[in-house]
Amino acid sequence: MQTDETDRALIAALSENARLPVADLARRLGIARTTVQARIDRLVERGLIAGFTLRRGPGLRPPLRATVLISVEPRATPAVLDRLRSMPQVDCVHTTSGRFDLIAQLAAEDTEVLDQCLDRIGEAKGVRSSESLIHLSTKIDRSA
Repeated sequence: MQTDETDRALIAALSENARLPVADLARRLGIARTTVQARIDRLVERGLIAGFTLRRGPGLRPPLRATVLISVEPRATPAVLDRLRSMPQVDCVHTTSGRFDLIAQLAAEDTEVLDQCLDRIGEAKGVRSSESLIHLSTKIDRSA
């Protein structure tokens, strides 16, 4: 079953603010509250909405951020992803083309935690090599 314009508008509204009350969503979309709730439930059941989360503001973000470029041994990506998934400092991981296979975004409370995290990534079975880029300052942040 495909999504229609109303589903896409609902997903867009929830992407902006996942805490919008169903009544507000219904008014915004011009449909009944029960219809909005049924559509949300259906989108969740179909896996098009995988969950609801929050984005931490600058006051709640760990102060140290890093990007780690990771080269993986052939056929080791699933195991490396499992290892990265188990690390709470890993915010997200992207697959990529080119010299590196994965890009991991990290956030840590202090340099010691970040150092331990980088060591765990480098020592993970299946990681061929990694290169770390420590973020010094943020000039543009559209995630907040």
